[in-house]
Parts: sequence; C-alpha cells; structure tokens
Amino acid sequence: MAVKTVEDLFLHELSDTYSAEKQMTRSLPQMARAAADPQLAQAFLDHLEETRGQVERIDEMVEILNLKLKRIKCAAMEGLVEEGKDLIDEIDKGPVLDVALIGAAQKVEHYEIASYTTLIALATKLGYTPVLPLLQASLAEEKATDDKLGKLGQAAAIEEAVQA
Repeated sequence: MAVKTVEDLFLHELSDTYSAEKQMTRSLPQMARAAADPQLAQAFLDHLEETRGQVERIDEMVEILNLKLKRIKCAAMEGLVEEGKDLIDEIDKGPVLDVALIGAAQKVEHYEIASYTTLIALATKLGYTPVLPLLQASLAEEKATDDKLGKLGQAAAIEEAVQA
C-alpha cells in the first residue's frame, strides 16, 4: 500500500492495528492455557474479551468513516506473538513461565498503546472526531491491562519464580 497522505497513513495504521488485534485473539487463549497462576490465566481471558471488543470497534470505525481496511499483516505483532510461543515452548509451566508471559504480554500492550496513541493523533488532525471515543476506549483498555499485568508481575509471581 502506497502511503502518500495522512489519510493513507491513518488507513494503514488502522489496518495494521486490526491485524494486530486479530492476531491477539488467536494468541491470548494459548497464553491463558500456558499460565500456571489462575489470576494470570484469567487476566489473559479477560483481555481476550476486550480484544474482541477492540476488533468490533475498528469495524465500527471503518463503517463510520466509510473506509475499506487494507489486507496487511502486522509484522511487529507477528514477532511478539512468536516470542510468546517460543517462551511457552522453552520454559516449563510454572512461576518462571508466568513471569516470562507477563513480560511478553506487556510488550504487546506497549505496542498496542503506541498504535492507539498514533491513531488518536492522526484522527484528531484529520477531524475524524466521531471515531475518537472508540480509539480512546481501546487505548484506555490497553493501559489498564498493562497496569494489571504489571501488578501481577510485582506480586507473588516474581517472588515464586525467584524461589523456584
């Protein structure tokens, strides 16, 4: 896709974010199954539901702005998902893997936070005000998930991993 205008860039970024969110809907159940800590597994499942809602919000934005998403694959998310799979394959299930999964998930959240922040800035400049609340809602969810993961990581998981 040739990006020549800010409108093209917004569409590219939205398409990329859509791909990233779709990839996460496939990855989060695997992360939940790999987690030993029930709270962590539940956090992944809770975020799966939020992620499905974020995909729906992007569909809603497309409709509101009368856009057609580009068929692209988010390479950054593909790499982050692959890193998570490698951790699951290489580390035995237990507290050490849980800590690794928290870190991997936070990398994803930080990427998504950057994506939504960029989309909000572009939408603001382009006057796409009807979609701003949708983008802001997704951004708020990503930040809340990052915070929740950070608290889980600071809690018992790391202590258990150090003792293991």
